[in-house]
Amino acid sequence: MKKTLIAAAFAAFFAGQAIAAPQTYTIDPTHTFPRFSYNHMGMSKQILRFNQTTGTVVLDKAAKQAEVDVTIDMNSVDTGVEVFNGHIKGADFLDTAQFPTATFKSTKVVFEGDKPVSIEGNLTIKGITKPVTLKVTSFFNGEHPMLKKEAVGANAETVIKRSEFNAGKFAPAVSDEVTIDIALEAIVK
Repeated sequence: MKKTLIAAAFAAFFAGQAIAAPQTYTIDPTHTFPRFSYNHMGMSKQILRFNQTTGTVVLDKAAKQAEVDVTIDMNSVDTGVEVFNGHIKGADFLDTAQFPTATFKSTKVVFEGDKPVSIEGNLTIKGITKPVTLKVTSFFNGEHPMLKKEAVGANAETVIKRSEFNAGKFAPAVSDEVTIDIALEAIVK
């Protein structure tokens, strides 16, 4: 009887471990848009975005661990004006001819309860890698209401200095500090 109870306890423990395995989510490019904003000569806050993003999120809910790996197509920058897109893609700013992508790879995800509250990692822009911490401002994990598949969604933000990424032309008239705000959705495939 005692051996049966111990065997049942081990079976239940290992069954729970199998259910709690990490899940890999693929970024939904139609609902994932990194945006960035800056002060333009003291006159206005400009908000631009990138239209093409790929990557994955790995979430282990039981262990409260996660990994984020994102690649942004810098040529997909969208200012709303085609001529200005070309200006931003130029060597003084994003230099997309030489550096067509930017990446973010997490090194640590901090949880409070079941939700991540910050994501530490390495941001690479124009071949320059700097550590950043993204503050998670919203988080969802559950069944996607339309696709009926497991999904994650989040918003996260950080502030960087563009001059640290060799993109500081016209600073400080155009602010050196840039706020990055990422809206992300990802689905289990």
